[in-house]
Amino acid sequence: MTAPVWDLARLNYEPMQHTDLEDVFALEQSVYPYPWSMANFVDSLNSNYEAWVLRDSDGSLLGYFLLMAVVDEAHLLNVAVSAEKQGQGLGRFLLNQAVACARGLGMESVLLEVRPSNMRALEIYERYGFKQIGRRKGYYPAGNQQREDAIVMRFEV
Repeated sequence: MTAPVWDLARLNYEPMQHTDLEDVFALEQSVYPYPWSMANFVDSLNSNYEAWVLRDSDGSLLGYFLLMAVVDEAHLLNVAVSAEKQGQGLGRFLLNQAVACARGLGMESVLLEVRPSNMRALEIYERYGFKQIGRRKGYYPAGNQQREDAIVMRFEV
């Protein structure tokens, strides 16, 4: 089965607004075992972080990302693609947009954390060109009141 070729000109890529948060939160809950809270998204928008949504021509939410600029480095806080649209190039599109956004802000690199158990995301980031630079012990919540490390990755823009 071949992934569809997206006509990017027909997609709506635009800054995330408070009116997007219900859809964003629903997508977040559907793809992550430990999703962000609604307050995390509200705080990010109120802090004027770079936050963007990608919608299909029918208005359905396909994905989003949030990026925080700190001095000369952008921190990719969250990126997600709708479960039924994963594996179709939209994650790469969003990564391209996040990197372009960081570049436009004059950042030198993009930093992110990812769970070691999230092999799919690790593969996507490595294929994109992110390099592992460290590990944060016990960064993420995990099952049975445990914690999971985060692999820290950087991409030079």
